[in-house]
Amino acid sequence: MTTYLARPIDPTALKELRSADDAGRRTVPVTDEEGGAPLRCCLRRSAPGERIALVSYAPQRRRAAEHGVDPGAYDEQGPVFIHADECRGPDGDALPFANAHRTVRRYSGDGRIVGGRLVEPGDFEAAFAEAFADPEVAFSHVRAVEYGCFLYEVRKG
Repeated sequence: MTTYLARPIDPTALKELRSADDAGRRTVPVTDEEGGAPLRCCLRRSAPGERIALVSYAPQRRRAAEHGVDPGAYDEQGPVFIHADECRGPDGDALPFANAHRTVRRYSGDGRIVGGRLVEPGDFEAAFAEAFADPEVAFSHVRAVEYGCFLYEVRKG
């Protein structure tokens, strides 16, 4: 059986985002009174009372710089929640935030969109199997349907 690995935001990027985000704004930590924010650093929802920050994140820009490619028009940035302070990262390798409709966007090695689909709860394994059966697909992004926000990257494990 193939496994698909949900990847949180890279620790080096997190360190940078905790000072200033990808839009160049200073990061402003807040205490999350209610909890429930989808944290991209540890791929879980925040608990009431945790210190978090809402930052602008540009996953394709960062990936393009790492791989020496031009992100072109896919150089989008959007809001993500992270812990305001260092955290231990994800617990386990389960696919997080999979209890709601999501979009799985497929990308080529140079970061261009090569497809996507709406995924229903419980159908993630099939969506990733379909995505990675295409030899052009290097990675996928899981995104929230309601806001389009980046949740995490998935690679074949």
